[in-house]
Amino acid sequence: YLYGGQVTSWKNAHGEELLFVSSKASFRPPRAIRGGIPICFPQLKSTASLEQYGFARNRIWSIDLDPPPSPSDISHKAFVDLILTHSEEDMKIWPHRYDCRLRVALGPTGDLMLTSRIRNTNTDGKSFTFRFAYQTYFFVTDISEVRVEGLETLDYLDNLKNGERFTEQEDAITFESEVDKVYLSTPTKIAILDHERKRTFELRKDGLPDAG
Repeated sequence: YLYGGQVTSWKNAHGEELLFVSSKASFRPPRAIRGGIPICFPQLKSTASLEQYGFARNRIWSIDLDPPPSPSDISHKAFVDLILTHSEEDMKIWPHRYDCRLRVALGPTGDLMLTSRIRNTNTDGKSFTFRFAYQTYFFVTDISEVRVEGLETLDYLDNLKNGERFTEQEDAITFESEVDKVYLSTPTKIAILDHERKRTFELRKDGLPDAG
């Protein structure tokens, strides 16, 4: 969808859906699409002036027909490049000029790869800080049958306990009640195991140090 620059469907070779989208999701402004892979930018939590998780997922993106060269190999992938740039209306709440680019690529074996680049286009050269995340909704059958591997022994911030910092003691993450944690300095590879469907999601990332 150009609304939000958002991927809402990703299927494997058997035609099985791998992303979750709520049956009550809205696909038009002002509500963000609930499901798929929302883009969180330029923040992850609400402030007095900005929408929760930023405004990128509530804006209409454009297809970039002439994208800059990418260091990644795209010769064997189908891809599309999207771009979101500042508007005068947005500058009233976040006074920075930028362009946010998103490449969505699909490999021949079905791998989905998202690559984002954010560029400062302030004419005065003034720097700015921002936060960015892919808030992915994976499709699983039963959350109690899911475990996450690759986060053991890491420190995390528990948002259900006022953001207090703890160290993970379990060998794998399981879900028996509400969880809202941000793991710090996570590895490049994280695995999500869905025992009910005998399926494993393998996440590989670069440049995004934390995982929640």
